This record gives sequence, structure tokens and C-alpha cells, in this order.
Amino acid sequence: MKLLPAFRVAALCTAIALLPATTAGFAQVEGRASPEFAKLFATYQRIKASYVEPVEDERLIRGAIDGMLAALDPHSAYLDGSSLQRLETMIDGQYQGLGISIQMEDGAVKVVSPFRGSPADNAGIKAGDFITHINGELIYGLDINEAVARMRGPAGSTIDLTLFRPGRDDRVEVTVTRGVIELEPVTFSLEEGNIGHISVNEFSRDVGADVLAAINSLRTESGGRLAGLVLDMRRNPGGSLDEAVALSDLFLDRGAIVSQRGRTPRDTIYYQAESVFRGDVAAGLPIIVLIDEGSASASEIVAGALQDHNRALVMGERSFGKGSVQTLLPLTRDSALKLTTALYYTPSGRSVQEGGIEPDIRVPQISDPDAERRQRYALRESDLRGHLVNELGRENRDIERDRIDDPRFQLTAAQLEEQGIEDFQLHYALETLRRTTRATVALRGLSTSRN
Repeated sequence: MKLLPAFRVAALCTAIALLPATTAGFAQVEGRASPEFAKLFATYQRIKASYVEPVEDERLIRGAIDGMLAALDPHSAYLDGSSLQRLETMIDGQYQGLGISIQMEDGAVKVVSPFRGSPADNAGIKAGDFITHINGELIYGLDINEAVARMRGPAGSTIDLTLFRPGRDDRVEVTVTRGVIELEPVTFSLEEGNIGHISVNEFSRDVGADVLAAINSLRTESGGRLAGLVLDMRRNPGGSLDEAVALSDLFLDRGAIVSQRGRTPRDTIYYQAESVFRGDVAAGLPIIVLIDEGSASASEIVAGALQDHNRALVMGERSFGKGSVQTLLPLTRDSALKLTTALYYTPSGRSVQEGGIEPDIRVPQISDPDAERRQRYALRESDLRGHLVNELGRENRDIERDRIDDPRFQLTAAQLEEQGIEDFQLHYALETLRRTTRATVALRGLSTSRN
């Protein structure tokens, strides 16, 4: 989509709205400035006059802008040419590199999530890892654009990374061969028992339509005997609010999906299901939604909507807890503000800010030998410096739910590997649906025999 002729912007936040830049009032502030603004201008003048070496205006103004936004919340930011170019790359859907999403945390490069099937994923890089060295060189304190530039490279070239993994005492050394990263927002497969597994990896353009196409393909592949669906949104950092609404709408006949409530009436919007003519495209099939601590933003909207309407059973671990809406506000032809303008709420009125979506059944990822240790150190919205506080004032310990007592949760990763189980959470969801299907068939048979 076009924002301004100079750049395009990808939908990487909960919601991105395009509003006209307001330039009136940027000038002629003298005589109307508040005392605080006068302090800012006085500080600028003192720095220009007295700092040990000359300082460019661009450096000072950028620092002031970054400082103002950092004082608000972790998701508001200033985007200039290089940042917007990275968003444009996400829109194009293909680039050469490692295939990871990163963020800066107190000067350190943190892995938000490796894209599924990417070189980084195949090399064993995990969400929550900190990249401390590139080719043996310490990279602490880099700008995020510098970090991205160092990790990008032509397909086929290799890069050595040193990782700090929370929960481990020793460093993790990996060598990654860069590849051509083709972003696939939706992937799917038909599993044993005619259970469809649909992975939604991000909420970019046309995700709702892609999931609909996946369901139709799965129905055809199963010979019209599709028995259930696993909607997998683990490690999905979010994306377009519109696509989250479109995906939820596929499975809901009526009712609210999500609402966003901001400071002004313009920022308060209610989204309703519009499937009254098409109906539930899954025709009432049982659905399990998989989430984890990496499921954020748009993922939480879908999980919360289907959970509140009792349309799906939510499994996995508590989600990230990003319940805020960002709006992109253009400043010039090649710069913009990404500003938090609203919070969103599930149909029952829950704000997932801080707390996230709590699964109906907590299922640990015991097939990952590091999962339990990483879970203790998992970073969520509530851990981010300056995060917005949930209006209910709930703390993490108040919203955790005990896992169900299942002896399978005591198995080790080695035992699962012997059984051929690579992904325990997915395996557990599939088995749950198979048992449900068998029970339904048995009940139908019993009813028929009685008649």
C-alpha cells in the first residue's frame, strides 16, 4: 500500500492507520511555547554553544525525538528512511539473510522470533536469544539498523553468531548459512485423522483470504471429511488489525470480534463479525488455537475472540500481552511516527495489555529441552520498560493457571524423540482433536443403534 510517494509501509503493528501529516504549528512557536518547551530549547542552545565538539542539528533533534517517544511506551518510535526500508522489505516478502525478527533491548540485540523454516530456525536460534557477537566481534550498543545490516548478506554466505540464552550458563555458538527468505504468512498440512494444521506466521496482507483458501484445500485433500482444525499462532508477533478481524470473522457467525478504545472518539472503533451470509467457514468443526509467549498483538485478538465466543479451545502458554494499537503518522515524505493511540479489548471486554491471553489448557513445549528454563525467563509485555499498565491492575501471578494433571507432561525431550514427537504442543492438540472426533463418531453410532 502507498503511504506517500517516497515510501511504502508494512503492517507490522496491531493496527496501522494512515493519517495526514500535521505541519501547521511546527513553526512560529515562539511566544506560545510552554515552560517545558522553553527548557528543551534552552538545552539545545547550551549544547550547541558549549559541548566539547560541534554537534549537528540532525543528531540533536533525532535524539530529542527518540527521547520523547522512549518516555511513552516500548512501541512508539520514530521511523526514518532506513527503518521504512526495512518495512518495505517485509511487504515485498523476499530478502536474503537469516530470517529472524529482532529488537534492541538495553543496547543488546534480542531475537523476537525466527521465521519458520528459515536459516536461523534451522540453525536452532530461538525466540528470546540475545545475539552478543557476530563473527567473534561484540555488537553490544549497535543501532538496530547497523545490527540488521551486519546480519544481512547474500544467500549461500555464512555467519558465526554467539548467543546468550536465558536459563543457560554457557554460550551458544551457531553458524548460519544465509538464504533467500520468502515470507509465508500461512502454511498448512493435513495430519492423521483428517485434522488440518494451519500455521499463521504473521498478519500481513490477505492472511484472512489465505486461511480460507487453506481450509478449502484441506477439505478437498481430505475428500470432504475434514474432522477438525489446529490454528497455530505460536511465535506470531502480530501485524494488521484488519487481517486479525478477517481471520476471526471466518469462524464467527455474529457478534463482536474486538474493540479499540483511544483518547478521542475517532480512535474508538468496534469490529463486528460480518459472516451472517457466509456463516462459519469451518461449519462447526472443532478448533484448537495454539499460542505461546511469542504470540502477540493480532494473534491475541484472534485467540481472544474465538475464546470468548467459545468457538475454539486455546492451548499452549500465556501469550505476550501486547494490547495496544499503533498508528503511523507521517511527518515528512520519508519519516513518520509510529505512535500508540489506543488499547484493544476482546468481545467480553478483557484488555490483554500486560496479562495476555490465558490458554484454556496450559500445555508446555516439553519437546524443547531448553523450553522449561526459557519459560522461567520469558520476556513479555509486562517486562518491557515503560509498558502501559493494564487498567485492571492484574499481575502475572494472578493470571497464571495451573496446567492440567497429565502424566505426558512429565516426559523428557529424549523420550519424546524416541516416540518420533518433534513438537509436543502440536502433538497434544492433534491428539485432543482425534479423541474428540472418535468420541463424536461413537456417540453418533450409539444414537443410530438406539433408533
